[in-house]
Amino acid sequence: MDLKIPALYQQRIAHLLSSGERRILGLVGAPGAGKSTLAHALAMQWSQDIQVVPMDGFHLANVELERLNRKSRKGAPDTFDAFGFIALLKRLRIPAADEVVYAPCYERSLEESVAGAIAVQPSTPLIVVEGNYLLLSDSPWNQVQALLDETWFVDVPQDLRVGRLTQRHQQFGRSAQDAADWVKHTDEPNARRIEAERAKADVMFRWDA
Repeated sequence: MDLKIPALYQQRIAHLLSSGERRILGLVGAPGAGKSTLAHALAMQWSQDIQVVPMDGFHLANVELERLNRKSRKGAPDTFDAFGFIALLKRLRIPAADEVVYAPCYERSLEESVAGAIAVQPSTPLIVVEGNYLLLSDSPWNQVQALLDETWFVDVPQDLRVGRLTQRHQQFGRSAQDAADWVKHTDEPNARRIEAERAKADVMFRWDA
């Protein structure tokens, strides 16, 4: 699907790229808001300038979530390696000329993170980081925003977002009832925490802008 980035946001990308230095753009929003879709669209339009690094690569492994008795809440703030994510952002902020930084990704078909899956070249001027908790006030997540040059809150109607989310869960193996239950009891409590921080974002992103 070819998604056209509205002119308002194209101008903001151009401004970030004009500095001549490494910049990091954060895309934040509730589960199902379309952060990954937007990140992909940006990377397609500026293919020589942008590398996407998802926060989801820092999901704790399922075996660790089971040990911590958190697997039923997978996706909550305390089910990620937040300190590891922050450490990666610090490395990405100041690229070394001869250093490729490898970041993890999250493989939905496995429901696990894959280490070293994303190669960030030192010459890439703009890193797009997308994730749920880039603006969260809780420690250590409250360190993240200072490591970003700009944050966009991805804003979509609630019914559209919940519908997408339910469909995604079914696509990856949940029954219709299990998907609806997971959205209600796990995703939506997280969504409310994320929405409560939206005023911290620099920009509200809407496709119809």
